[in-house]
Amino acid sequence: MNQGWIYTDRITATDAGLSVLDYYTSRYRHSSRAEWRDRILSGQIRQHDQAIAPADLLRAGQTLTYHRPPWQEPEVPLEFEVLYEDQDLMAIAKPAGLPVLPGGSFLTHTLLHQLKLRYSETPPIPVHRLGRGTSGVMVLGRSPLARSVLSRQLRESTAAASDPKASRPIRKTYRALIGPSDLPDSFTITTAIGKVDHPLLGYIYAASPTGLSAYSDGRVIHRAPDSTLVEITIRTGRPHQIRIHLAAAGYPLLGDPLYGIGGTPRQVEPTETGAVPGDIGYHLHAHRLALPHPRTQEPLVIVCPAPAALALPGSPTT
Repeated sequence: MNQGWIYTDRITATDAGLSVLDYYTSRYRHSSRAEWRDRILSGQIRQHDQAIAPADLLRAGQTLTYHRPPWQEPEVPLEFEVLYEDQDLMAIAKPAGLPVLPGGSFLTHTLLHQLKLRYSETPPIPVHRLGRGTSGVMVLGRSPLARSVLSRQLRESTAAASDPKASRPIRKTYRALIGPSDLPDSFTITTAIGKVDHPLLGYIYAASPTGLSAYSDGRVIHRAPDSTLVEITIRTGRPHQIRIHLAAAGYPLLGDPLYGIGGTPRQVEPTETGAVPGDIGYHLHAHRLALPHPRTQEPLVIVCPAPAALALPGSPTT
């Protein structure tokens, strides 16, 4: 059991006039109206540490807190290997299944919490994310300089994304497994990615004509009768970009419970809520990260060996 958590919401003018129950029911759809009513009546929703009633009307500027009691978190792999480390940055091999940040059912079973336990005085800070089901290289900032420079380099890489010949400070290359395909040996996917409605979370990211530009450069590295192994270098860092892009091209990642052909959430029955981005089962691995060192500007290349499902035949660690 963890220690529970306190979630804070500040009421905006848009939500003013709603009842407390209507606010939580509409904003956080992962729980039913009856569940939110029970929480409010039990005193878990408070204002200035005072319990409030389900029918109380909200005012702009109010701050509400939801005191979630301790809960048992799902089991996940908590150990990780350090691939590179110096005074400024660290690169680790994140295991598939480990969330990076707290959210949903996860609080202490996260990479962020494990970093705080292992490096209690000055924990390294993630400067980018990998999906829960994605394994591989993840870079962390250890000094203020590194965090600032790495964040800027990520922004610059995205800003230069529309030009395939432009110099980008950071290059992230992944391996992914899809079904049998007729993709060309080299390809580029440019489907825009934006928010779409989701019955459980309110919204998720997916292929959307009104979304932000996104660029993924791919190449096929192995074809088999039942699968295709591809390498993808992303020029932008949109949420779930590779999962969405390959699905938008007609080839969802094998085992992906969320994104179907077209790059949008798979259709479910009206009585079902469907998958969420944190659900696992797909095959995606951050294989190689190239960047200039934030202090010295010397080229740095970090490689994380691919898991068996994403390794080239005969080369299980390449």
